[in-house]
Parts: sequence; structure tokens; C-alpha cells
Amino acid sequence: MKTKHGQSQLPEIALPWLVVAELATWIGASFIWPLTSVYLNKRLGISLSVIGIVLFCNCVANMLGSTISGRLFDRLNPYPLITGGMLLDALVLLAMAFFHGWPVYWVWLVCTGFFGGWNGALVNSIATSLRKYPGRYVFNILYFSQNLGVVIGTLVVGYLYDYSIELLFIIASCLFLIGTLVAFCKFKPIVAYHARRQEQKKTGQTPLKAEKMPKANFWMTMGFFITLGVTWLMYMNWESNLSVYMVSLGIPFHLYSTLWTINAGIIVVVQLILARFPRIFKSIYQQIYFGIFMFAVSWLTLIFAKTYPGFVLSMSILTLGESTAFSAIPAYVNDMSPYSSKGKYQGMTLVASGVGRAFGPLFGGTLIDLFGYKTMFVVASCGILLCLLALLPLRTKLKDQVQFFK
Repeated sequence: MKTKHGQSQLPEIALPWLVVAELATWIGASFIWPLTSVYLNKRLGISLSVIGIVLFCNCVANMLGSTISGRLFDRLNPYPLITGGMLLDALVLLAMAFFHGWPVYWVWLVCTGFFGGWNGALVNSIATSLRKYPGRYVFNILYFSQNLGVVIGTLVVGYLYDYSIELLFIIASCLFLIGTLVAFCKFKPIVAYHARRQEQKKTGQTPLKAEKMPKANFWMTMGFFITLGVTWLMYMNWESNLSVYMVSLGIPFHLYSTLWTINAGIIVVVQLILARFPRIFKSIYQQIYFGIFMFAVSWLTLIFAKTYPGFVLSMSILTLGESTAFSAIPAYVNDMSPYSSKGKYQGMTLVASGVGRAFGPLFGGTLIDLFGYKTMFVVASCGILLCLLALLPLRTKLKDQVQFFK
């Protein structure tokens, strides 16, 4: 088998179809997460503390789905796993259109969290099977499609929510059905990929069980996983506590919402630039280090933000970090993972971010209650910087020992 990019003896899924499925499902998902807190609090009268528990359960279910599907990718045929996962997510969203009272909404949200993690890990794992393009390019394109979906979804959801929440869930379900149809019709080459893996196991070319990473790879990857988790731990406060802070400064809530459109728009532009000029960064390490550093800087700028332009500047710097680091880490994990365990470690990537997402609002809220917003901003910046400073000597120590599986 030839392994150079652009050469392969087996058919593979066309990247544009992977992008279409990813785009459709992310538009659908972006209909749900922005409205959850508002819907539960304003329409169903659920307290913010209970909503926090609901969102925590959603994140835990997401991590569980990521872990299970990532491991199953390495052992079973991914084709029925991805088509079945998308179909079940579509059915859950359709059920939400007709039954969205309390507490059944909580149940549906846990289900969508599980299938969101399930499908996300499978799409990332399937992306590792593509040989036509470099891994960094593939994951940059996928990250671009995710955030283009967020741009479209968050722009539309406000209008649909005011018109009809039932219609919103139905459209979200239809978008997941589109993703299911694309997977059903266009993802069939993954069956041949799985068959080849099974044949290689029988002939002894690859291990029967998923291989562990080499020791040096494992410690480097764990360093990036911890950094990813800490970064998300801080980042989630933009989705929760920063809205309260901005409103307390007299900034209207709709301007806070506009920041997320700015966020997604910058991500789309940056991903287009990275796709067009993939050598802007000399290595994937430089891209990740740059992104993490921008995250740390963005929190320092919040200390001085008193007016809306200050928050726009901070969000822009943070988004620059997000669009460079978050798209590069899955590509890095792919290069470091043995061929028989790529799905396992792609699932662990989503789990690392999921831990930060689950505990972020609670961590930030507690810190703010005890010491105030400015202290929280300093802690966030210092925490991310400490992770970055720990990565540098770790990379220096292990760079000659790591192995790549491209």
C-alpha cells in the first residue's frame, strides 16, 4: 500500500462529502445549544442552577459518546456506526419537536449530547483514513465547516425561536437526515478501509488489538490534552459568565450575541487562509503554540475591557487562538497515533475538551463569586500560560523520541 499523500490503492471518501455531512449536522446542532438556557429558564421556569446540571449532563454524555465510538471505530465497521448515529440523532431531534416539556427535554438533551460526541469522534476518525491530503489540511477544512455551520445556525436560530420552537427542532432533524443520507450514499469507501484493516490483522501486518502510543508520543499527547482541557475550562466562561459581566457594564445582550457571529466569521476566514497557505506555520507545533498563546493574551485584554470595542478586540484575539490551535490538535493526535488506535485517540481529544466544557462554568462562577471578574481573567491567562510553558520543555525533551504514523 502506498502511503504518500495523493496516492492510495483503495477508494476513499471524497473530502467534500465529509464536509457536507459535517456542515449539515453542525448547522442543526447550532440550532439547539444557543437556545437551551433561554428556553429552559424563560419558557419552562427552570432555575439557572438546575440548568447548569442539565448542561453538565449533556457534556458528560458527549464525552461518553466520544469515548465509545472512537474505540469502536478501531474494531468495527465504521459505516453502520456513523449512519446509525446520525439517524438516531435526527430521530431524537424530531421527538423534541413534539415533546419538549420538563423533564423530558433534559432526557433529549442528554441523548443529543451522547450522539453529538458519537458522531463527532467518528467523523474525526474517518478523516484519519483519507490519504489524498495531508492530515493538517483535512482537519483545517473540517474545522472550517464546523464553524461555518455555527455561523449559519446561530444567525438563523434567533428568528426561528421567536417564530416556532417546534419548527426549529423539525428543521434541525431534517439537517441531520441530510447528514445521514450523505453518509449512507457517500461513505461506503470506509467499508473497504475497514476490510483492509481486518485483512492486515489476519496476516499479522497490524496488531489484533489497538496499539498503545509509544511512551514519548503518549506524554506529548497528554501534555496537549491537558492544555486543551484547561483552555476549554477557561473558554466556557465566554459562553456563561461573560454575558452577565457585559450586561452589568451596560452593554446590551444582543451585542454579546453578536460576538459569537464575529467569532465564527473570523474562524471561517482564518481556516480559509490556512487551507490556501498551509505553510504559514513551519510545523504543527508552531501552529498550536501560537494558538494557545493567543488564548492567554485574550484573557489579559479583558482586564482592561470596559466598552464594547474592548470585548470585540478580546474575542478577536481569542478566536485567532481558537482557529489555529483547535484545528491543529486533532491533526497532531492523528500523526502521533498508531494505525490501529487512531479512533481511540480522536475520541480522547473530544473527551479532553469535554472535561473543560463540563466544569468551565462552575469553575469560573465560583472564582468570580469569591474574588471577582478581574481575578478570574488573571487566573485564566496564567493557567493557560503555565500549560504552554510546560509544553515547551516537554517538546524539547521528547522531540527526538516521538514516532509519526502518517
